[in-house]
Amino acid sequence: MVLVLDEAAVERSLDLASLVDVVGDALVRQAAGAVERPDRPHFPVGAGLDGDSPLGTGIAMPAYVHGAERYATKLVGVHEGNAARGLPTVNAQIVLTDARTGVPDAFMAGTAVTNARTGCIGALAARELAPDRLTLGVIGAGAQARWQTRAVATVAALADVRIYSPSDSKAACAADLSDEGIPARAVDTPTDAVSEADVVVTATTATQPVFPPDALADGAVVVAVGAFTPEMRELAPAVLARSETVFADVPSEVVETGDFSDVDLGANDLVPLGDLASGGYERRSPDAIVSVVSVGSAVLDAAAGAAVYEAAVARDEGTEIAL
Repeated sequence: MVLVLDEAAVERSLDLASLVDVVGDALVRQAAGAVERPDRPHFPVGAGLDGDSPLGTGIAMPAYVHGAERYATKLVGVHEGNAARGLPTVNAQIVLTDARTGVPDAFMAGTAVTNARTGCIGALAARELAPDRLTLGVIGAGAQARWQTRAVATVAALADVRIYSPSDSKAACAADLSDEGIPARAVDTPTDAVSEADVVVTATTATQPVFPPDALADGAVVVAVGAFTPEMRELAPAVLARSETVFADVPSEVVETGDFSDVDLGANDLVPLGDLASGGYERRSPDAIVSVVSVGSAVLDAAAGAAVYEAAVARDEGTEIAL
């Protein structure tokens, strides 16, 4: 029997505060090499349906954490045109398979898992690098902007959250977060969002830098989670040049994104994010910038998916079916 968990069942079984440590432990295991994480293919999809141009990107993401009862395979679709359809830009499904037998245990909606585990990147950065009470600047106003803010709120008191997007979506994002008790407000410019912020999160699909680097306050922590291809870019070169340390969840893949196209940094110059999650990093200067860059790792899906699955079983969530 396979347990099927729809998005509502996943969200009822997902505890964001505890997931921060799950994600942190997975990053530590990944940095230690105690995982299997094959290269993930990105491929254009939809060409020939409404013309010759692709309509989106398909991604396959398998992973296994050594010693875990299950391994995971996530399938992702990224479709920018979905905003006009009233659909999420990112959709995902996760299959959990028994590591001893290869028998599938669960099929779950993966969008909330993806959003939550990515949000935990910002939470880890804030917990390890920022004050206990902080001002958060968010560039982007989609689902990930909301999840990053929610996750940071589990590890720090938020004094002020400024949301910027070039579209009217920033007002809706700020309103949603305010309804959840988070002191969020929409602002008019990227500088308004970034200026004097302790932590800056960029969660966009941009192809050009999304805020002026000179707007960053001394000591700011920059968390960039949007770019995952050579064409995508959120950070100006000066942001990385000002950083005393650049952490990355997958250094070899992070340096292939557009954020690093004009920066003289290679994979060996980046510090695995697992090193930060292990709590062994000390800032050399309180005034220096620290950057955390993420392209996403299937290892986090495997760990977060397993945590949601176990919580769902304990809560008697989902529907069992025979394949």
